[in-house]
Amino acid sequence: EHLETVALRGNGLGRDSFTRDSEASRLAVNRRLSGQALPQAGFRMPVQWVCRPTQDFRGFTGQVAAGQVKVGDELVSASSGRRSRVTSLMLGEQPIDVAIEGQSILLTLADEIDVSRGDVLAAADSPPPVSDQFGAHLLWMGDGPLLPGRHYWLKSGARTVAAQVTEIKYKADVNTQEHIAAKRLSLNEVAACNISLDQPIAFAPYADNPSLGSFILIDRQTFATVACGTLDFALRRASNLHWQALDVDQQARATIKGQSPRCLWFTGLSGSGKSTIANLVEKRLIASGHHTYLLDGDNVRHGLNRDLGFSDEDRVENIRRVAEVAKLMVDAGLIVLVSFISPFRSERRMARSLFAPGEFIEVFVDTPLAEAERRDVKGLYAKARAGEIPNFTGIDSPYEVPETPELVLDTTALPPERLAHQVVEAALK
Repeated sequence: EHLETVALRGNGLGRDSFTRDSEASRLAVNRRLSGQALPQAGFRMPVQWVCRPTQDFRGFTGQVAAGQVKVGDELVSASSGRRSRVTSLMLGEQPIDVAIEGQSILLTLADEIDVSRGDVLAAADSPPPVSDQFGAHLLWMGDGPLLPGRHYWLKSGARTVAAQVTEIKYKADVNTQEHIAAKRLSLNEVAACNISLDQPIAFAPYADNPSLGSFILIDRQTFATVACGTLDFALRRASNLHWQALDVDQQARATIKGQSPRCLWFTGLSGSGKSTIANLVEKRLIASGHHTYLLDGDNVRHGLNRDLGFSDEDRVENIRRVAEVAKLMVDAGLIVLVSFISPFRSERRMARSLFAPGEFIEVFVDTPLAEAERRDVKGLYAKARAGEIPNFTGIDSPYEVPETPELVLDTTALPPERLAHQVVEAALK
């Protein structure tokens, strides 16, 4: 329903707001508004709720999104692939033999198969496609910009999964439908983009089924709805990629090193002392026989991230890449130290989400801006104040202070050696 609202009322957007290669989505909206039937499909029902008032009863409630279902029909859970037959159907308090599209029902199955809220039950002979990579169109409604690589919650039906916009292919001029290159989206802008999820979902292209092909994006900090959109198609690479099973795992790698892998994530202003403290920590860990690696913000920009600048978009991508590298190093059994300004809470939260509980230790190197400027060994703050360095954190680009870090290091109260000792103790717990 989101896109219908946009087409009717949204800031001058009309039915032709959808760009030329989203013709299918536009036609779906037109059909829906005119009352025309959408393409027929087998039975589909997103599960809104699993009803289990007693140990002897387990039912699944939801609205039929497509097709019909009868008692005795064989259904499949799109997420697990498990099958079972319908044993009963209820419409309100009345038992029925057949349920059709649009009805809100409760159904029971003959077997205890794995079905949860947000899963899609479907006709076994025509299961829906499942993917974690999509081509999509969206309308941005957030106060701040949409930045590729930033993590959001995507909600489609009753299913909520972690998601990121991996690429903005273009934004659309809503008046001329011209395709415009873009690295970010602002309020009320419409764009074609690619979206990646952390787990696959059942879907249908919006042109075929608006219920299974629409979504909203939710900010992970404020929980505000920041976008609505349509799933247009699954990206081909999604179905061709599979995890390769490996015989040697993280535990085996850590065991031969005799240590518990950790990610020590140092964050703070430029000049706060992150690199100095992280370097001391690594020296002490190596001296005690541990296996480590230090990822330093400046050093990484000479290689892996040499193509990135200091815009908000590039800062997001900078941290995404480094977080993934740190994850691989922890999987290798190492204690990895990451020393980056990492100014945004969203990206630090994303980094934390990659690790198992206890593996990620956020270390806030707490140095006031005035003190960091006073030190200014490299002269960067002076250049930023003079306008020679744009997008400099603390001057004309924000630094978001960590809310609940595992460690806070006050560099105005203790020398680096004492602070490094605190970090080593936390790392070896």
